[in-house]
Amino acid sequence: MSVASSGERVDAQSLAASLAPALISACDGRLRDLSWFRADWQRGGAATAHAVFDHEKHGPCPVVVKIPVGDAELRWTQRLQTDDGDPVVPRLYASGDTLAGLDFGWIVIERLPHGPLGAHWDDSVIPRIARAAARFHAATRAYAIDRCPAREDWHGLLEAVRKILQDNPLPDQQRWIAAIKAVQSRATWLVNTWNERFIDGWIHGDLHPANAMCRGTEPEAPVTLIDLAEVRPGHWIEDAVYLERLHWARPERLKAAKPLKELAAARRELNLPVDDGYQRLAAVRRILLASTAPRFMRTEGHPAHLAACLQRIESGLSELKAAGL
Repeated sequence: MSVASSGERVDAQSLAASLAPALISACDGRLRDLSWFRADWQRGGAATAHAVFDHEKHGPCPVVVKIPVGDAELRWTQRLQTDDGDPVVPRLYASGDTLAGLDFGWIVIERLPHGPLGAHWDDSVIPRIARAAARFHAATRAYAIDRCPAREDWHGLLEAVRKILQDNPLPDQQRWIAAIKAVQSRATWLVNTWNERFIDGWIHGDLHPANAMCRGTEPEAPVTLIDLAEVRPGHWIEDAVYLERLHWARPERLKAAKPLKELAAARRELNLPVDDGYQRLAAVRRILLASTAPRFMRTEGHPAHLAACLQRIESGLSELKAAGL
Protein backbone atom coordinates (compact mmCIF):
# COMPACT_ATOMS: atom_id res chain seq x y z
CA MET A 1 0.00 0.00 0.00
CA SER A 2 1.60 3.23 -1.13
CA VAL A 3 1.59 6.36 0.97
CA ALA A 4 1.17 9.64 -0.86
CA SER A 5 3.61 12.48 -0.35
CA SER A 6 2.60 15.57 1.58
CA GLY A 7 2.45 17.46 -1.73
CA GLU A 8 -0.01 14.94 -3.16
CA ARG A 9 -2.13 15.24 -0.02
CA VAL A 10 -2.28 19.03 -0.28
CA ASP A 11 -3.14 18.86 -4.00
CA ALA A 12 -5.89 16.31 -3.43
CA GLN A 13 -7.44 18.29 -0.62
CA SER A 14 -7.12 21.56 -2.53
CA LEU A 15 -8.83 20.06 -5.56
CA ALA A 16 -11.58 18.58 -3.44
CA ALA A 17 -12.13 21.84 -1.58
CA SER A 18 -12.35 23.73 -4.86
CA LEU A 19 -15.00 21.29 -6.06
CA ALA A 20 -17.10 21.58 -2.91
CA PRO A 21 -19.64 23.99 -4.46
CA ALA A 22 -20.15 21.64 -7.43
CA LEU A 23 -20.43 18.70 -5.05
CA ILE A 24 -23.06 20.44 -2.94
CA SER A 25 -24.97 21.34 -6.08
CA ALA A 26 -24.81 17.73 -7.32
CA CYS A 27 -26.36 16.71 -3.98
CA ASP A 28 -29.23 19.20 -4.47
CA GLY A 29 -27.96 21.34 -1.62
CA ARG A 30 -28.37 18.61 0.97
CA LEU A 31 -24.64 18.24 1.72
CA ARG A 32 -23.12 20.57 4.30
CA ASP A 33 -20.43 21.03 6.93
CA LEU A 34 -17.64 19.43 4.90
CA SER A 35 -14.40 18.86 6.81
CA TRP A 36 -11.61 17.50 4.58
CA PHE A 37 -8.96 15.24 6.04
CA ARG A 38 -6.25 12.91 4.84
CA ALA A 39 -5.22 9.72 6.64
CA ASP A 40 -1.67 8.43 6.19
CA TRP A 41 -2.93 5.04 5.01
CA GLN A 42 -4.97 6.43 2.11
CA ARG A 43 -3.79 5.62 -1.38
CA GLY A 44 -3.12 7.80 -4.37
CA GLY A 45 -4.64 11.23 -4.83
CA ALA A 46 -8.03 10.78 -3.19
CA ALA A 47 -9.47 13.15 -0.63
CA THR A 48 -12.02 12.40 2.08
CA ALA A 49 -14.34 14.56 4.13
CA HIS A 50 -16.70 14.18 7.01
CA ALA A 51 -19.96 15.99 6.40
CA VAL A 52 -23.70 16.02 7.04
CA PHE A 53 -26.28 14.94 4.47
CA ASP A 54 -29.87 16.10 4.96
CA HIS A 55 -31.81 12.99 4.00
CA GLU A 56 -35.41 13.50 2.95
CA LYS A 57 -36.66 10.66 5.20
CA HIS A 58 -34.07 10.28 7.95
CA GLY A 59 -33.03 13.88 8.50
CA PRO A 60 -29.38 14.89 9.09
CA CYS A 61 -27.06 11.91 8.57
CA PRO A 62 -23.30 11.85 9.29
CA VAL A 63 -21.54 10.94 6.05
CA VAL A 64 -18.16 10.44 4.45
CA VAL A 65 -17.38 12.03 1.09
CA LYS A 66 -14.75 10.40 -1.11
CA ILE A 67 -13.43 12.11 -4.21
CA PRO A 68 -12.27 10.85 -6.61
CA VAL A 69 -13.07 7.14 -6.44
CA GLY A 70 -12.24 4.49 -9.00
CA ASP A 71 -14.71 2.75 -11.25
CA ALA A 72 -14.81 -0.41 -9.11
CA GLU A 73 -15.60 1.36 -5.85
CA LEU A 74 -18.24 3.55 -7.48
CA ARG A 75 -19.86 0.67 -9.36
CA TRP A 76 -20.02 -1.76 -6.44
CA THR A 77 -21.14 0.80 -3.90
CA GLN A 78 -24.02 1.61 -6.22
CA ARG A 79 -24.82 -2.00 -7.10
CA LEU A 80 -24.91 -3.43 -3.60
CA GLN A 81 -27.48 -1.10 -2.08
CA THR A 82 -30.54 -2.92 -0.75
CA ASP A 83 -34.20 -2.10 -0.27
CA ASP A 84 -34.01 -2.93 3.44
CA GLY A 85 -31.33 -0.31 4.03
CA ASP A 86 -28.88 -2.82 5.48
CA PRO A 87 -26.35 -3.52 2.72
CA VAL A 88 -23.06 -5.28 3.39
CA VAL A 89 -21.36 -2.11 2.08
CA PRO A 90 -21.92 1.45 3.30
CA ARG A 91 -25.28 3.06 2.57
CA LEU A 92 -25.01 5.37 -0.40
CA TYR A 93 -26.62 8.81 -0.26
CA ALA A 94 -25.29 10.34 -3.47
CA SER A 95 -22.78 9.53 -6.19
CA GLY A 96 -21.69 10.34 -9.71
CA ASP A 97 -19.06 9.67 -12.34
CA THR A 98 -18.47 13.30 -13.28
CA LEU A 99 -18.22 16.53 -11.33
CA ALA A 100 -17.89 20.07 -12.65
CA GLY A 101 -17.09 18.65 -16.07
CA LEU A 102 -14.29 16.46 -14.71
CA ASP A 103 -14.34 12.75 -15.47
CA PHE A 104 -14.00 11.07 -12.09
CA GLY A 105 -16.23 9.33 -9.61
CA TRP A 106 -17.39 10.50 -6.21
CA ILE A 107 -19.54 9.04 -3.45
CA VAL A 108 -21.33 10.23 -0.33
CA ILE A 109 -21.71 7.27 2.03
CA GLU A 110 -22.82 6.75 5.60
CA ARG A 111 -20.27 7.41 8.31
CA LEU A 112 -20.09 4.08 10.09
CA PRO A 113 -19.86 4.74 13.83
CA HIS A 114 -18.05 1.63 15.05
CA GLY A 115 -14.77 0.05 14.01
CA PRO A 116 -12.59 -0.85 12.39
CA LEU A 117 -12.60 -4.30 13.94
CA GLY A 118 -8.82 -4.51 13.93
CA ALA A 119 -8.58 -1.69 16.46
CA HIS A 120 -9.72 -3.98 19.30
CA TRP A 121 -8.92 -7.62 18.58
CA ASP A 122 -10.91 -10.50 20.00
CA ASP A 123 -11.70 -14.02 18.87
CA SER A 124 -14.92 -12.92 17.14
CA VAL A 125 -13.16 -10.74 14.56
CA ILE A 126 -12.41 -13.43 11.98
CA PRO A 127 -15.82 -15.16 12.14
CA ARG A 128 -17.61 -11.82 11.84
CA ILE A 129 -15.51 -10.75 8.85
CA ALA A 130 -16.05 -14.17 7.27
CA ARG A 131 -19.82 -13.80 7.60
CA ALA A 132 -19.61 -10.37 5.98
CA ALA A 133 -17.50 -11.78 3.15
CA ALA A 134 -20.10 -14.49 2.54
CA ARG A 135 -22.83 -11.85 2.45
CA PHE A 136 -20.72 -9.90 -0.03
CA HIS A 137 -20.26 -12.99 -2.22
CA ALA A 138 -24.01 -13.65 -2.10
CA ALA A 139 -24.90 -10.06 -2.97
CA THR A 140 -22.54 -9.94 -5.94
CA ARG A 141 -23.84 -13.18 -7.50
CA ALA A 142 -26.52 -11.18 -9.29
CA TYR A 143 -23.82 -9.70 -11.54
CA ALA A 144 -22.27 -11.71 -14.34
CA ILE A 145 -18.50 -12.08 -14.55
CA ASP A 146 -17.63 -9.65 -17.34
CA ARG A 147 -13.87 -10.14 -17.56
CA CYS A 148 -11.13 -12.66 -16.92
CA PRO A 149 -9.11 -12.30 -13.71
CA ALA A 150 -5.59 -10.98 -14.07
CA ARG A 151 -2.90 -13.66 -14.08
CA GLU A 152 0.23 -13.15 -12.03
CA ASP A 153 3.58 -14.11 -13.55
CA TRP A 154 4.32 -16.68 -10.85
CA HIS A 155 7.26 -18.22 -12.73
CA GLY A 156 8.86 -14.79 -13.12
CA LEU A 157 8.24 -13.91 -9.48
CA LEU A 158 9.77 -17.16 -8.26
CA GLU A 159 12.84 -16.65 -10.42
CA ALA A 160 13.17 -13.10 -9.08
CA VAL A 161 13.05 -14.49 -5.53
CA ARG A 162 15.72 -17.06 -6.36
CA LYS A 163 18.03 -14.27 -7.55
CA ILE A 164 17.22 -12.11 -4.54
CA LEU A 165 18.26 -14.96 -2.26
CA GLN A 166 21.59 -15.21 -4.08
CA ASP A 167 22.43 -11.55 -3.54
CA ASN A 168 20.68 -10.64 -0.30
CA PRO A 169 21.10 -12.71 2.85
CA LEU A 170 17.95 -13.43 4.79
CA PRO A 171 17.47 -15.13 8.14
CA ASP A 172 17.32 -18.89 7.50
CA GLN A 173 18.95 -18.30 4.12
CA GLN A 174 19.61 -21.95 3.33
CA ARG A 175 16.08 -22.97 4.26
CA TRP A 176 14.75 -20.28 1.96
CA ILE A 177 16.96 -21.43 -0.89
CA ALA A 178 15.85 -25.03 -0.42
CA ALA A 179 12.20 -24.03 -0.14
CA ILE A 180 12.22 -21.93 -3.31
CA LYS A 181 14.05 -24.68 -5.17
CA ALA A 182 11.35 -27.12 -4.09
CA VAL A 183 8.58 -24.74 -5.14
CA GLN A 184 10.19 -24.12 -8.53
CA SER A 185 10.41 -27.87 -9.09
CA ARG A 186 6.61 -28.01 -8.61
CA ALA A 187 5.89 -24.62 -10.16
CA THR A 188 4.25 -25.85 -13.35
CA TRP A 189 1.72 -27.93 -11.43
CA LEU A 190 1.18 -25.24 -8.79
CA VAL A 191 0.65 -22.45 -11.32
CA ASN A 192 -1.56 -24.55 -13.58
CA THR A 193 -3.67 -25.64 -10.63
CA TRP A 194 -4.13 -22.05 -9.59
CA ASN A 195 -4.78 -20.66 -13.07
CA GLU A 196 -7.31 -23.40 -13.81
CA ARG A 197 -9.38 -22.68 -10.69
CA PHE A 198 -13.07 -22.13 -11.22
CA ILE A 199 -13.90 -18.44 -11.12
CA ASP A 200 -17.06 -18.65 -9.08
CA GLY A 201 -17.92 -15.01 -8.48
CA TRP A 202 -16.71 -11.62 -7.34
CA ILE A 203 -14.34 -11.30 -4.40
CA HIS A 204 -13.75 -8.31 -2.16
CA GLY A 205 -10.01 -8.45 -2.81
CA ASP A 206 -8.93 -6.46 0.25
CA LEU A 207 -10.54 -8.33 3.12
CA HIS A 208 -8.93 -7.34 6.40
CA PRO A 209 -9.96 -5.96 9.79
CA ALA A 210 -9.23 -2.34 8.85
CA ASN A 211 -11.91 -2.61 6.17
CA ALA A 212 -14.50 -4.03 8.57
CA MET A 213 -16.83 -1.55 10.26
CA CYS A 214 -20.15 -1.83 12.11
CA ARG A 215 -23.42 0.03 12.40
CA GLY A 216 -24.12 -1.40 15.87
CA THR A 217 -22.18 -1.90 19.09
CA GLU A 218 -23.48 -5.34 20.08
CA PRO A 219 -20.76 -8.04 20.17
CA GLU A 220 -22.13 -9.89 17.13
CA ALA A 221 -23.21 -6.84 15.15
CA PRO A 222 -23.06 -7.51 11.40
CA VAL A 223 -19.94 -6.22 9.71
CA THR A 224 -20.03 -3.68 6.90
CA LEU A 225 -17.20 -3.95 4.38
CA ILE A 226 -15.57 -0.78 3.10
CA ASP A 227 -12.95 -0.03 0.43
CA LEU A 228 -14.27 -1.71 -2.71
CA ALA A 229 -11.42 -0.65 -5.00
CA GLU A 230 -10.07 -4.20 -5.33
CA VAL A 231 -13.31 -6.03 -6.14
CA ARG A 232 -12.63 -8.46 -8.98
CA PRO A 233 -13.55 -11.88 -10.37
CA GLY A 234 -12.05 -14.76 -8.44
CA HIS A 235 -12.53 -17.83 -6.30
CA TRP A 236 -13.89 -17.29 -2.81
CA ILE A 237 -10.85 -18.86 -1.13
CA GLU A 238 -8.82 -15.84 -2.28
CA ASP A 239 -10.59 -13.64 0.26
CA ALA A 240 -10.09 -16.25 2.99
CA VAL A 241 -6.38 -16.78 2.32
CA TYR A 242 -5.82 -13.02 2.04
CA LEU A 243 -7.33 -12.51 5.50
CA GLU A 244 -5.36 -15.44 6.89
CA ARG A 245 -2.07 -14.27 5.39
CA LEU A 246 -2.28 -10.95 7.19
CA HIS A 247 -2.03 -12.89 10.46
CA TRP A 248 0.60 -15.50 9.61
CA ALA A 249 3.03 -13.67 11.85
CA ARG A 250 0.40 -13.53 14.62
CA PRO A 251 -0.55 -17.22 14.86
CA GLU A 252 -2.32 -16.70 18.18
CA ARG A 253 -5.01 -14.83 16.21
CA LEU A 254 -5.63 -17.90 14.05
CA LYS A 255 -6.03 -20.40 16.89
CA ALA A 256 -9.64 -19.63 17.80
CA ALA A 257 -10.90 -19.23 14.24
CA LYS A 258 -9.39 -19.95 10.84
CA PRO A 259 -10.53 -17.73 7.95
CA LEU A 260 -10.84 -20.55 5.41
CA LYS A 261 -12.98 -22.72 7.68
CA GLU A 262 -15.09 -19.78 8.85
CA LEU A 263 -15.75 -18.51 5.34
CA ALA A 264 -16.64 -21.99 4.08
CA ALA A 265 -19.13 -22.35 6.94
CA ALA A 266 -20.59 -18.89 6.36
CA ARG A 267 -21.06 -19.63 2.67
CA ARG A 268 -22.83 -22.89 3.44
CA GLU A 269 -25.21 -21.05 5.76
CA LEU A 270 -26.17 -18.84 2.80
CA ASN A 271 -26.44 -21.83 0.44
CA LEU A 272 -23.44 -20.66 -1.56
CA PRO A 273 -21.34 -23.34 -3.26
CA VAL A 274 -18.32 -24.74 -1.42
CA ASP A 275 -16.45 -27.04 -3.79
CA ASP A 276 -14.81 -30.22 -2.54
CA GLY A 277 -11.29 -29.21 -3.59
CA TYR A 278 -11.18 -25.85 -1.86
CA GLN A 279 -8.62 -26.88 0.78
CA ARG A 280 -6.15 -28.08 -1.84
CA LEU A 281 -6.62 -24.86 -3.81
CA ALA A 282 -6.03 -22.84 -0.65
CA ALA A 283 -2.81 -24.78 0.00
CA VAL A 284 -1.59 -23.89 -3.49
CA ARG A 285 -2.49 -20.23 -2.97
CA ARG A 286 -0.62 -20.13 0.34
CA ILE A 287 2.52 -21.64 -1.19
CA LEU A 288 2.55 -19.19 -4.09
CA LEU A 289 1.95 -16.14 -1.90
CA ALA A 290 4.46 -17.18 0.75
CA SER A 291 7.13 -18.04 -1.82
CA THR A 292 6.99 -14.64 -3.48
CA ALA A 293 7.12 -12.56 -0.27
CA PRO A 294 10.87 -11.74 -0.60
CA ARG A 295 10.08 -10.10 -3.94
CA PHE A 296 8.10 -7.45 -2.05
CA MET A 297 10.43 -6.60 0.80
CA ARG A 298 9.07 -3.10 1.32
CA THR A 299 5.63 -4.38 2.30
CA GLU A 300 6.35 -7.99 3.29
CA GLY A 301 9.89 -7.84 4.59
CA HIS A 302 9.21 -7.83 8.33
CA PRO A 303 11.31 -10.66 9.81
CA ALA A 304 8.34 -12.22 11.61
CA HIS A 305 6.28 -12.25 8.41
CA LEU A 306 9.12 -13.73 6.36
CA ALA A 307 9.65 -16.43 8.97
CA ALA A 308 5.95 -17.24 8.87
CA CYS A 309 6.02 -17.36 5.07
CA LEU A 310 8.92 -19.82 5.11
CA GLN A 311 7.03 -22.03 7.52
CA ARG A 312 3.95 -21.87 5.27
CA ILE A 313 5.96 -22.97 2.24
CA GLU A 314 7.45 -25.95 4.05
CA SER A 315 4.19 -27.05 5.66
CA GLY A 316 2.26 -26.51 2.43
CA LEU A 317 4.62 -28.65 0.39
CA SER A 318 4.48 -31.35 3.06
CA GLU A 319 0.68 -31.20 3.02
CA LEU A 320 0.59 -31.71 -0.75
CA LYS A 321 3.09 -34.56 -0.55
CA ALA A 322 1.06 -36.30 2.14
CA ALA A 323 -2.00 -36.02 -0.11
CA GLY A 324 -0.10 -37.64 -2.95
CA LEU A 325 0.01 -34.46 -5.02
